[in-house]
Amino acid sequence: MPRIDRILAHNLRLPRRLATRLFREGRVRRADGEELRDPTLKVAPGELPLALVVDDEPCLLRARYHLLQHKPIGVVTALRDDRHPTVRELLGEVPLVDDLRPIGRLDRDVSGLLLWTTEGDLLHRLTHPRYAVPRVYQAALARPFAPLPSDGVLALDDGYVPQIHALEALEASDAHPALAIPPETAALATITVSSGQFHEVKRIFAALGSEVVGLARVAYGPVTLPPELPAGEHQEIDLHAIFADLHPTR
Repeated sequence: MPRIDRILAHNLRLPRRLATRLFREGRVRRADGEELRDPTLKVAPGELPLALVVDDEPCLLRARYHLLQHKPIGVVTALRDDRHPTVRELLGEVPLVDDLRPIGRLDRDVSGLLLWTTEGDLLHRLTHPRYAVPRVYQAALARPFAPLPSDGVLALDDGYVPQIHALEALEASDAHPALAIPPETAALATITVSSGQFHEVKRIFAALGSEVVGLARVAYGPVTLPPELPAGEHQEIDLHAIFADLHPTR
């Protein structure tokens, strides 16, 4: 089990020596007021999150953190980039920010739902094709799209076959606020896929004789993007509880 000073240092992004000194100087208390002066105190995973008070400021020690972000158009899904603003910059100083990684990616011109986690195994499961987590997108199109083949199998120009679970026209009244609808839009659509190839949704509509001029991801598995969440904002979410029953499908 890890020492409490190491957990505090990690959560507050402090040098461990400084975290140790906080305990020895009596500057760390439990929420009930009990002083914690032993920096070597071991903390079991089941005790986290743990509410403390450090220098009279509330502090919640965490072992993991997940969040849901409304990615705006114009930022890239990256932790750092020399040319464009990144989704990481929009997070600010959230808990365990140095450990957070985006689950999948959205292109710079795509808006909508982006999930984050500090846990590599969860990131792997939510993006691996074996688990086939469905993603729902809404698209603004320059032209109406042709129907899928009668067997539902659409092969793209390189032979790749995306896993398309649903595709239908979308009424303007049902469009999510995250979807940008340019003036040249001639049709709207919603599509559900469980694969995740590069530019996949755009390529699907191109194969159906249309062109995407606006695209937003509005759901990832059972997680939906709250319509009231402004672009660029985020909120905490418990992905373990939501995906507790996730199992491989193939």
